[in-house]
Amino acid sequence: MILVDTSVWIDYFRNRENTAVNLLVKILDSRQPFAITGVIYQELLQGAANDKEWQLLGDYLVKQHFLHPINPLQTHREAARLFYLCRRQGVTPRSAIDCLIAQTAIEYKVPLLHNDKDYPKLIQVAPSLLLLP
Repeated sequence: MILVDTSVWIDYFRNRENTAVNLLVKILDSRQPFAITGVIYQELLQGAANDKEWQLLGDYLVKQHFLHPINPLQTHREAARLFYLCRRQGVTPRSAIDCLIAQTAIEYKVPLLHNDKDYPKLIQVAPSLLLLP
């Protein structure tokens, strides 16, 4: 199982070619299992260009495997801790949502496929975070 971040999906839907998108295409073609989270679902839907795209995207995404916080309160607490620890090291993530996605990947012990500058910063305080590519 691989958790696919919003950043990769955006690049994929915009037909951008990069290492993360190429890996996602291989995952989709091979029918390898992947997952998203509720906030990834939300971020993708809120970026829809129009009602038709919103509906198509929603119909596709809702059929995917979701990784939900195992213990929501603890998950949010640990995500806040990641953000806090980064700030203490002088590196503030651009998005608290990225910390929540990273914490979910950590909880499930799954690699996170991303194309986002924040995740390499998070790995400094969360060495158990497995990043792809």
